[in-house]
Amino acid sequence: MRKNIKLTALAATATALALGLTACGSSSDPSSAKADGGKADESKPLVIAASPSPHADVLNFVKDKLAAKEGLKLEVKEFTDYVLPNTATEQGQVDGNYFQHKPYLDDFNKKNSTHVVPVVNVHLEPLGLYSKKIKAIGDIKPGQTIAVPNDTTNEGRALQLLAANNLITLKEGVGTGAKLSDITDKKGLEFKELEAATVPRALNDVDAAVINGNYALEAKLSPAKDALLLEKAEGNPYANFLAVKDGNQNDPRIQKLAKLLNSDEVKKFIEDKYQGSVIPAFGAPAAS
Repeated sequence: MRKNIKLTALAATATALALGLTACGSSSDPSSAKADGGKADESKPLVIAASPSPHADVLNFVKDKLAAKEGLKLEVKEFTDYVLPNTATEQGQVDGNYFQHKPYLDDFNKKNSTHVVPVVNVHLEPLGLYSKKIKAIGDIKPGQTIAVPNDTTNEGRALQLLAANNLITLKEGVGTGAKLSDITDKKGLEFKELEAATVPRALNDVDAAVINGNYALEAKLSPAKDALLLEKAEGNPYANFLAVKDGNQNDPRIQKLAKLLNSDEVKKFIEDKYQGSVIPAFGAPAAS
């Protein structure tokens, strides 16, 4: 039976949690001491924040099947947004997180003056274009509306996917930071910006939507089967990784978890469970 703590992104809950995290991140908190040079208590559970799927699924596989062999006590806390896992990591409420890619983390650290860093890559979730009204890309016509994530990096990633498939034209050189204002030719399409977690729920209200892989899975969509368009895996910079507050990379518990997340057992679990909708991204530590 899973004992994860599920946290929603409702405003009231977020506010309450933020207040709680501020208190827990005081100088008396052992997690805060680690980043200042203190030693981690290896007898305590390692608490990792994660999106429900596939991140928490992967972590729970490690927890149930692999952690005991390494003497690792692992606790998984589920978050359904893209903000609280990093603030919880920064403030010491959790020991690390697993939910994001490097462009998103770089943007988050810059905007929030946080100090979260990657430890090791684990998997890639190809971003996809989905629709309940359109059966093929050729059916997309001027006047139709496409929903895209509204956070900086994922919106740019979505627009690059559309541009790569000739649905729009972008200014030359805009890269992953592309915004709607960087579209030079919308080809008659309209766009609706939404918070990433809510995009799947908009599928009935728009003609198509670009959805992050984990949110597609939570909405019972199969990226490998249901997406009209799907990012290519080759050379993709959006691997999701285990991350910690800078200074905690050498926590022995983190090192054990990093080793397990890059194990043959986890690779097989990802391949068997997700059938190409989630792809292992092992090979080297994540760029810092």
